[in-house]
Amino acid sequence: MGNWWHTNIAEPGKLPLLLALAAFVLTFAITRTITRMIRAGKGPFRDITPGGIHIHHVVPGVVLTVVGGFGAVAAGRHGVAAGVCAVIFGVGAGLVLDEFALILHLDDVYWTEEGRRSVEAVVLTASLVLLVLAGFSPLGVDDVTDAEQQGRLGVIASYVINFCFVVIALFKGKTRMAVLGTFVPFVALIGALRLARPTSPWARRFYRHRHRARSRAVLRAYHHDVRWAGPSRRFQDLIGGSPDRVPPPPARRP
Repeated sequence: MGNWWHTNIAEPGKLPLLLALAAFVLTFAITRTITRMIRAGKGPFRDITPGGIHIHHVVPGVVLTVVGGFGAVAAGRHGVAAGVCAVIFGVGAGLVLDEFALILHLDDVYWTEEGRRSVEAVVLTASLVLLVLAGFSPLGVDDVTDAEQQGRLGVIASYVINFCFVVIALFKGKTRMAVLGTFVPFVALIGALRLARPTSPWARRFYRHRHRARSRAVLRAYHHDVRWAGPSRRFQDLIGGSPDRVPPPPARRP
């Protein structure tokens, strides 16, 4: 265990990344707990509204992210300063991505359907960082044998090939598979081989005159959305809270 920790975490300088991930996840969990309490009118917490202006927590999040990011660059990957800056950056990133939907829509959509984008961004970010930590680093480790070096050159070559699969998956409208495929090559390969989403650039370019392929893409996208929409919504509600239910517009009188 000690040798694994030194080879894959300490020596490559991944400890700050681990601290940043822990701070990121913990900050998001605490923030969501507080916002849920504010929404329910429980506890001592209230919105910060000096002068009638609602100060969203993305504001201190941006400040902490900038401070922690520049501090981490200056501190390097080792030492106490690097760890402290990583924690500051993780806290700031957690506050910022918790309101990712607000930045995307330039509107206060925290408790709306559009606000689910924040939960997706946080889950995806945490998953990717966890993959980096869990995986073996092919670069940045000293004192390796010639055989290990040759093996890592092979890994680098596989990364180049996998990058092509990632690009194809992106053009096919499979954003999540492309991002995850950056670290898990098998996922990118699946995304590159499967039918494209009907609204993707790939479908508009290559399915324009292939009506059968376009019909299959539409049907597959429909079945995929029907199958996973419910579980995805329940998972997002569990993490970020359910959005406000917008009442339907009143019926028009004849």
